Amino acid sequence: MEGDHFYVDLVFYSRLLRCFVLIDLKLGKLTHQDLGQIMMYVNYYDRTQRTPDEARTVGIVLCSEKNDAMVRITLPEDNDQILADTYKRYLPTEAELAAELTKERDEAERMLRLTDPGKDDE
Repeated sequence: MEGDHFYVDLVFYSRLLRCFVLIDLKLGKLTHQDLGQIMMYVNYYDRTQRTPDEARTVGIVLCSEKNDAMVRITLPEDNDQILADTYKRYLPTEAELAAELTKERDEAERMLRLTDPGKDDE
């Protein structure tokens, strides 16, 4: 842009969503500058690369330490394009994955029981 060069870390295209997905990797704590940078990348792709039949570009910032308040205040209230989250520095063990799956299944079953109370009678 006018002689300045910027590079997003990863660019994907989602055939299912029909949109570009940009991922910026950050070391350390998330800053408002990081969110501004991914917003710039998203705006660039939306304005220069996206075709009218494609969905809006999605931007994801992965950082080692997320600040939820920073995200809430920096991004617009109606934001549905920019996401920020933390990354793991290691892969979970098989036992950790199994425990997480069990927890999620139990929660899903609990929610089903709440939405269909007569289900317990069967």
